[in-house]
Amino acid sequence: MKTRLAAALVAMGMLACQEESDEPDAAPPETPGSAEVRSADAQTGEYPFEVWGKLPASEGRDSAGIRIVENASPEKGSRLHWVIGPEPDVSIGDIDGEDPYLFRYAWDATRLSDGRIVVADRSTSELRVFDAAGVYLTKWGGQGEGPGEFPWASLGDVEPWPGDSIVAWYADAQTIAVFDSAGNFGRSFNRPGAGQRPGEVTRPELVRRDGSILATLARRENAGTTEVRILNGEGGLHMSLGDHRSRRALYFSRELKLGLWGDLAVVAPSDRYELNAYADDGTLVRIVRREHVPRVPRAEDILVNPGLRDELRIPMEAEMLRVPQSKLEEAFPAFAEIMSDAAGYLWVREYEPPKEAGPAPVWTVFSPEGRVLGFVETPAGLKIYEIGADYLLGHAEGELDVEMIQLWPLVR
Repeated sequence: MKTRLAAALVAMGMLACQEESDEPDAAPPETPGSAEVRSADAQTGEYPFEVWGKLPASEGRDSAGIRIVENASPEKGSRLHWVIGPEPDVSIGDIDGEDPYLFRYAWDATRLSDGRIVVADRSTSELRVFDAAGVYLTKWGGQGEGPGEFPWASLGDVEPWPGDSIVAWYADAQTIAVFDSAGNFGRSFNRPGAGQRPGEVTRPELVRRDGSILATLARRENAGTTEVRILNGEGGLHMSLGDHRSRRALYFSRELKLGLWGDLAVVAPSDRYELNAYADDGTLVRIVRREHVPRVPRAEDILVNPGLRDELRIPMEAEMLRVPQSKLEEAFPAFAEIMSDAAGYLWVREYEPPKEAGPAPVWTVFSPEGRVLGFVETPAGLKIYEIGADYLLGHAEGELDVEMIQLWPLVR
């Protein structure tokens, strides 16, 4: 799993807002309080569930053709009325038994329209397919160099593709492979820059529903900026969304977060609570902000991996206390992660300093129009891979670090 690549130091962070948007003077925002809001589905215009009620105040305005939505933060400790759980409907994975249920590096998963679950297991280079109840059916791909096969230990993400197909990409060959819903290998294509130095190769991040791909080009690690691109369905460059603030060589460094919001591509450096949404032609069409009070990190906030042996951990902790303030970002991140769901809502996970993290992640949910609906708490220990209309699909670990792919019910 992606989260298992943690180094000895678990330290993430952001710089508070340093840039000001060039906007004309506008009426002052509403006083934070409550507002009645009802949000329609982004694609159909229908109301998939009732959300009438008292919600955090939002204010929208237009500036040079860009829709700007300012939101107050939900009340601390409050929760949206959506319900998750109390336990998974499906849990795949075991400590022993048949090989298909023994995951050694379940890197990603997606759900097909008929309920089948496809899991990318990096250790075996397999796409393992399970029915809606979690019973193993078959495998696609596998280790090798032939069509539809993956080099050893390089299988990466698996994503939905138009027509109920899927795509999988892998690092070493810098290639994207397409499979239909029956597991038949269709074709593969290279990313821009394939065969060149790693810093010159475009890295796919998310598949848009029209088959184009949201991708990044990090010219070098910790460079401070990253180019965001949209690739076409053949891997060619469709559009550049320009350079954006990204990771720097600092403790609690900001990160560049990407997401999808209906037909819009979201680009959001995490040093400020601002979500920038771009149309297919590269035009910035929406800026969504949420109230956020930045906090300054200190050396004592750096967390050394508690799983290290004492003889390694104790001196490392002492060393971290001597890290100068100049090596830390000016503020903790404003948020930790962004994800979209099948109904057109955007989920933004709250950032918690490493030594203050609670057991269950908390997310701010935004309507398709950019208004805050409220906080949602997701199951403790669940790394979410996909949010459907009525489910969460993700990775969890049981006793003895047993890897499991779980499907949790979501009632809105």
